[in-house]
Amino acid sequence: MPGSLPPLVEPAAELSKEEVQRYSRHLIIPDVGVDGQKRLKNAKVLVVGAGGLGSPALLYLAAAGIGTLGIVDFDVVDESNLQRQVIHGQSDIGKPKAVSAKESVAEINPLITVNLHETALDSSNALEIFADYDLILDGTDNFATRYLVNDAAVLLGKPYVWGSIFRFEGQVSVFWEDAPNGQGLNYRDLYPEPPPPGMVPSCAEGGVLGVLCASIGSIMVTEAIKLLTGIGEPLLGRLMVYDALDMTYRTIKIRKDPETKPIEGLIDYDAFCGVVSADAQTAAADSTITVRDLKDKFDKGEDFALIDVREPHEYEIVKIEGSTLIPKDRILSGEAFAELPQDKPIVLHCKSGARSAEALAALHKAGFKDAVHVGGGVLAWAAQIDTSLPQY
Repeated sequence: MPGSLPPLVEPAAELSKEEVQRYSRHLIIPDVGVDGQKRLKNAKVLVVGAGGLGSPALLYLAAAGIGTLGIVDFDVVDESNLQRQVIHGQSDIGKPKAVSAKESVAEINPLITVNLHETALDSSNALEIFADYDLILDGTDNFATRYLVNDAAVLLGKPYVWGSIFRFEGQVSVFWEDAPNGQGLNYRDLYPEPPPPGMVPSCAEGGVLGVLCASIGSIMVTEAIKLLTGIGEPLLGRLMVYDALDMTYRTIKIRKDPETKPIEGLIDYDAFCGVVSADAQTAAADSTITVRDLKDKFDKGEDFALIDVREPHEYEIVKIEGSTLIPKDRILSGEAFAELPQDKPIVLHCKSGARSAEALAALHKAGFKDAVHVGGGVLAWAAQIDTSLPQY
């Protein structure tokens, strides 16, 4: 097959009787066979993130017989995770995701080794963590970590499978700068620069159809198995796009970007991606109040305008009583300036504080110099002030 690659790992010495029984449906596939299963047994795969994509990926990698699985995650299980993160259950709420995932994996396949990396992946530890693995699966949902994973993989010469989900659409590709077929690409060939802060909402802001995680996560595992065993044609140089509403899969060719600069080291990825823009950071520096400050304003009967800059569907889920909805984009465009009061202070809030900081910067530039925003947003209000409200 023109696009096939040699197997990524050497086969293990043997399969035990128990392994032969467990993996028999693989063994009778001629393209996999005993040799392919031995390679899976000898493989070391690192999954970055035990969330939406990491959940199905870890379960199926374990079931497939990957000898060593690594899990990178520092988060804890939250009730809102259970709609899509099927590796966790009700009894796992509050438990570290990495620990919960390891326990589920042990139920799927007790014959494999699981390494936990309960830490935030960053420029100080990525190379050390990645070094012991043959292949990386990136299931993260933020641009800073995606660029970090890419650059670390490039520096170490390792392939990785990348997946992304949002609402009803998913994407998958394989990146391997040093691919032996000479067709190596990296994530920067697809996305040379991150989008402006706030331009692309995260799943926490925009939502995701839970079952989409299974669709994309299973494709990522398929690509991993193909790379490890040397079968089929991997998605190297191709981007697969899945639309669940139309039930369509389409593949887009990716080519090397001649403008892409060589990756020479790891950088500050939060700064590179502008997790919050410089203008927003400046605006928020001296104009941020806490949810307790906001409650004091209400208790004292102060006359101010509380503006919620989230989207209408979020406002329907939960809102702070007394707030007025004006979505962030209408503020950033200037369209909503005429609706804002000139005779009273303005207080902005969003879900957690990032979007309201961006809107705050726009208001300050437009002359609303006394405007402030609420750090932590409605989530902090629901957690600290009115615990009867739901969080999402």
